[in-house]
Amino acid sequence: MGGADRLRDCHGKRRFDRTAEPRGGGREAEDAHPRFAVQIHDARRMHFDFRLQAGDVLRSWSVPKGPSADPRDKRPAVPTEDHPLEYEEFEGVAPRGEYGGGTVIVWDHGTYEPLSHGRRGRPVDFARSLERGHATFRLHGAKLRGAYALTRFRGGEDGEEAWLLVRAAKGGSGGRGAPDPRRARSARTGRTLAQVAREDG
Repeated sequence: MGGADRLRDCHGKRRFDRTAEPRGGGREAEDAHPRFAVQIHDARRMHFDFRLQAGDVLRSWSVPKGPSADPRDKRPAVPTEDHPLEYEEFEGVAPRGEYGGGTVIVWDHGTYEPLSHGRRGRPVDFARSLERGHATFRLHGAKLRGAYALTRFRGGEDGEEAWLLVRAAKGGSGGRGAPDPRRARSARTGRTLAQVAREDG
């Protein structure tokens, strides 16, 4: 399925004449260095959005408490619709009353390194790993660094999916776990949610 088809749900939920969110289509995928982003979204419920580039879209999960740097923390992650690659840099205010209305900051972003392997240690296509329900990767961000895993533990083709985002016990240099979202600052602009809401709202 191509990027345009993968973005059908994203486009269907938004009115781009009313929101500054990117529609997509203007950025080429760079498979050598796939991107990730973690955005804080002050919507109806405050949450973190965890996004990993897979081909020409960002696969996305809502993580209520955000990623943790502690391997003992198993963070619930709920899949959401795929987003365009340009969304990695989106910071601003989606109008109240619109889908996902609220303030967004880019808490962290950078590149990641797929680590998933199949039998006999052979690398597995990352998108396929996600389809199978388990993918491991190493983040190279400004705040998050090290190996993480996403694992589906419920649902699939017919039911609502539930995943866990977990920091690997080994394989990284640390980095910071999720902060208090109201005090967190953007990795792009240094602004807080309140500042973005005041300046961009």
